Amino acid sequence: MDEQPLILTKRNDGVAIVSINDDPLNRMSLAFIDELEGVIEDIAADDAIRAFVITAEGTTNFSVGMNLKELGSGIAERGGPDAFFDQRINVIGRIETMGKPSVATLFGYCLGGGLELPLGCTFRLAAEEGAQIGLPEMDLGTTPAWGGSARLAKCVGRNHAIDMILRAKKISGPEALRIGLVNEVWPLAELKDRAIALASELATQPRLAVKAMLDTLHDSEDKTLDELLAGERAGVHATMGTADAAEGIMAFLEKRPPVFNQQMD
Repeated sequence: MDEQPLILTKRNDGVAIVSINDDPLNRMSLAFIDELEGVIEDIAADDAIRAFVITAEGTTNFSVGMNLKELGSGIAERGGPDAFFDQRINVIGRIETMGKPSVATLFGYCLGGGLELPLGCTFRLAAEEGAQIGLPEMDLGTTPAWGGSARLAKCVGRNHAIDMILRAKKISGPEALRIGLVNEVWPLAELKDRAIALASELATQPRLAVKAMLDTLHDSEDKTLDELLAGERAGVHATMGTADAAEGIMAFLEKRPPVFNQQMD
């Protein structure tokens, strides 16, 4: 019998839907990370994909995080802890910096890597009910290792990050919205559809302009005003004279919605 794939991918026009396929726990095993690495590179290389969703099969949990039983063997196979954890950090970093917007769904347990992966996404949507979101590594006698502490602090600020990490807190979807960890909260039954709808909306935006803004605003809290202005100006130069810029101006003058990315279809 063939083993089931660890990741399911679907296409919806310009949107890729990436789903962890280990329901109900949706663990991030060694093989899963290897597979995810390839999937993300495929998305980055495919110009027809303009946005993507990261979700999970079922409605029980997004992900309980890494399969801890594989930790020792994984470190040995990868040649040490740094190589092991760097692979995970690099995959999440690739999601964050490829220049295509991503939308993550948070429901049920979103713990450890199950939060660190969404923290690399452009948008995070949480379930209104049942979500338990956190970095519980303190309960294991250790610390987050996939960039979770750094990205959480950048996202919600030092005080909220310290509170969550040192107390190994698991917070709800509405609480995650309150502190700025997620962008929207939806009933669980509507969550995945809303994530796909948001990604579809983002996919209709002008590709080069979206990439320019994602590049400019990446780590914007650590950039000077001059650096941000330079990034903005680079975006202007990258989009001037493009088919999308012409379409946007023409649509404005004709008082109709613009239709971008036609040159890619």
